[in-house]
Amino acid sequence: MYASGIPVGMVVDNKGPRPGVFVGSILLGVGYFFQYRAFVAGPGSLGMPLLCIFSLLTGVGGCSAFLGAVKTAALNWPNHRGTATAFPLAAFGLSAFFFSLLSSLAFPDDTSELLLLLSILTFAMPVGGGIFLQVVPQTYGYRPVPESGMRADSDTSTTLKHFKSNESNQEAGTQADNLKDNSSEHSSLLSKSSTGSGPGDHPSHQGEEDRRRAEDEGSHRTDVRGLAMLKHARFYVLWSILGLLTGIGLMTINNIGNDVRAIWHHYDDSTTPKLIQERQLMHVEILSIMSFVGRLASGVGSDLIVHCFALSRYWVIVLSSFIFLLAQVCGATIENPHALGLVSGLTGLAYGFLFGSYPALVAESFGVHGMSQNWGFMTLAPVVAGNIFNLLYGQIYDRHSFKTENGEMDCKEGLQCYQAAYYVTLAAAVVGLVLSLGGVRWDWVSRRARGREKAVGTEA
Repeated sequence: MYASGIPVGMVVDNKGPRPGVFVGSILLGVGYFFQYRAFVAGPGSLGMPLLCIFSLLTGVGGCSAFLGAVKTAALNWPNHRGTATAFPLAAFGLSAFFFSLLSSLAFPDDTSELLLLLSILTFAMPVGGGIFLQVVPQTYGYRPVPESGMRADSDTSTTLKHFKSNESNQEAGTQADNLKDNSSEHSSLLSKSSTGSGPGDHPSHQGEEDRRRAEDEGSHRTDVRGLAMLKHARFYVLWSILGLLTGIGLMTINNIGNDVRAIWHHYDDSTTPKLIQERQLMHVEILSIMSFVGRLASGVGSDLIVHCFALSRYWVIVLSSFIFLLAQVCGATIENPHALGLVSGLTGLAYGFLFGSYPALVAESFGVHGMSQNWGFMTLAPVVAGNIFNLLYGQIYDRHSFKTENGEMDCKEGLQCYQAAYYVTLAAAVVGLVLSLGGVRWDWVSRRARGREKAVGTEA
């Protein structure tokens, strides 16, 4: 899913979001259906290479449908890009909880029916949504015409639309010059539009609107794609932060079951496998729900930070880093299994905060037109860091484990089974926090430099 982001992103950027969603739905349906058939037929019915191929299809399909949805949201709501992209991101994070809950209610303990459900719904839901998927053409900024209340394209100084047919080009040009002294307005699918500046308009509010309009137009003029990002130092900062923090999160997400088993075995050696399985499922649900909450909150919050307080979107990443740091402290110290929810809850929340705002941050840095393939480059970071931290956890856990009678590895040392892994991720979280604070500083310096350049240009 992560590794296919670059080629799939290029297709979405070049062919549009809707084809990406439809192709993704087909791959998801085919991949899960043949896994269902293999599960029903039993061992030997489908070779390991084919099983790997069908698993691959589900990953590529999920990536394709997801990028199509996120790209549409980013294009259609330019002023509220963080909020808009947070909704598909949040739904993506909640999907594990949704499908597991649905299957447990409809057919508990039946894996074959779950796979059949996945093959049907992961095909039908993107197809149903893709039918209504549309990128709405945007007009990035306009200025009011005091005499008639008409709008003029701010990027064209000599053309005024919707004027009466008997007006001459010379009169239009004169009115265009007069518009320079009027207040600017900004319009989007989520912001109110008006035809002129009223007596109640506050100067600071109008200045904020000008700043937002300039940022929005800048994100659409900027178009740095693919390998061209390698020339920009900002790419390496964003890639490193995403890699470190997602690696930390994925270590807990992928191994929370091992945490639960080790802690419960040490806390109460009479714990039944059924109870452990129930607790593992509970923590998966906590991770999914908190990730959903974090994605929505960070998307909306990052827009408020940018548009209401004129601060950097990097502050959301700082908050995510800090929550990750707290989660690692909990992971390295909690020995009571009843308190283990702090580890899964904080990890899910931090992971959600990270992913809920990151696509908007990438779009602001490199432009929205190549956003899908650029996001594909970014998602290579979790592939690298996630595997590093997962392998580290596995090696540490295995060193404290013993082989049971049935040949499986088990550890009953409680916190000692994996504590060292959380010490490493704690240090990584500190590095991530420092880098994200550096991003805030960098963004602040860049804004000041752009402000000085704009002031010099205005004076000239």
